[in-house]
Amino acid sequence: MVESMRMHTGGRTWQEHPTRTYQVFRPGNGQVLADVQDTTAEELDLVIEDAVRAGRAWAALAVTERAALLDAFADAVDAAADELARLDARNGGHPIRWTRFGAHKGAETLRYFAGLGLENGGRSIPATPDHLHVTVREPYGVVGVITAFNHPTMFATARTAAALIAGNAVVVKPAEQTPLSALRLAEIAAQHLPPGVFAVVPGRAETGRALVQHPHVPRINFTGSTATALRIQGDAAASGRLKRLGFQLSGKNPLVIMPDVPVEEAVEAAVEGMNLYKVMGQSCGSTSVAFVPRAMAAAFREALAERLGGLVPADPEDETTTIGALVTAAHRSRVEGLVAEARQAGATVLAGGRRPGEPSLGDGFYYLPTALADLPASADILRTEVFGPVLSIMTWESEDELLSMVNAPAYGLTAAIYTHDLDAALRMARAIEAGYVWVNDVEKRWIGVPFGGHKDSGTSTEFSADELAANSQIKAINIRIRG
Repeated sequence: MVESMRMHTGGRTWQEHPTRTYQVFRPGNGQVLADVQDTTAEELDLVIEDAVRAGRAWAALAVTERAALLDAFADAVDAAADELARLDARNGGHPIRWTRFGAHKGAETLRYFAGLGLENGGRSIPATPDHLHVTVREPYGVVGVITAFNHPTMFATARTAAALIAGNAVVVKPAEQTPLSALRLAEIAAQHLPPGVFAVVPGRAETGRALVQHPHVPRINFTGSTATALRIQGDAAASGRLKRLGFQLSGKNPLVIMPDVPVEEAVEAAVEGMNLYKVMGQSCGSTSVAFVPRAMAAAFREALAERLGGLVPADPEDETTTIGALVTAAHRSRVEGLVAEARQAGATVLAGGRRPGEPSLGDGFYYLPTALADLPASADILRTEVFGPVLSIMTWESEDELLSMVNAPAYGLTAAIYTHDLDAALRMARAIEAGYVWVNDVEKRWIGVPFGGHKDSGTSTEFSADELAANSQIKAINIRIRG
């Protein structure tokens, strides 16, 4: 049955039949899943009008009051985790065992920032003896949050938590492909947060553009591709208002294998880093290129091909499924196109490189985990974010050669280094141009540790106190002390 989904603000009743709608799909079988409201600029104006009013009252609460309400919201998200996980598996194509984890991670992040609220303070500055110079941190009022399709529930909670505890109302524009869990979250939030503080406005690019350009939304937090971020910068400039923009963006993430690492360990790191079990590689932090010592390359290639060859996608809603589908048919076609271009450039396909042959998977948006080798250094796939289950393998002999290849892309999000040599680990960690580095681990993120990229991979960090500071602004107050 095709559902009809409308935006939710927690404070206003919307028309039964929205002005315009669009369809979202079920990646597991390719069928239409829901008709979703495509929010117009006029409808968005009304939402933001509510958010401005709600934001003032929300900011006037004590931080501890806001924290208590966010904790209650987090508890409700945990309680609804199974429902939210099924929505994300059905709408996003990720295995339900992972989407359930994502819901709990979102709740955990809400609690983390709720507990951090009292740390969002100012300071006193001894600039002169006859004044009291202090700073305070104040909310922006309304923060627009534009999320990516790969972690729907987690992004709609984790990426709003810092803005909320800082005293802002949030207007969430979920990814057009996966809006369903965010709409359900808005219903849950309405039971625990004041009306208008947490609004969700589904829609396509025009809705996002209207949110960015709105005069009463001074800050935008965006998670997605670098190409879209560049368009957001242009849209923000065209608004005639100076916007504060926080970007979490694309990656071309290297896995560096040093010569002292056993082949088996290197292969397991590569497979885990590809993020196959969570989102089929559809994550900004997924390992995209493995740099393997030339002497190890043949054994690594053979073992990796065997390992990936045993992985077959299945129905995302089945509790036993380990790898799921890509989010849309269009996105799968994009991944297929990049692999085809790599083949034309001379790449050898070691595993995958095609859709699965099982008839039961024929209507879904499935693609087999893929490994490519023998790529020329000029191949476009070595510089382009695939955002899919594709790993390219490059070989190296000298560290200078290695670093030249690793740092060549415009991106600098994550990097993983595997070695038992501490000096080599530290040397590589300092030399690689990335904002988040693992040593002897890969593709994990911890709350409290700032996650963010260098170069074209972003302008902000998340999961830490830095994110809280970014969602508020400094005011200096100078008081003359009269003698």
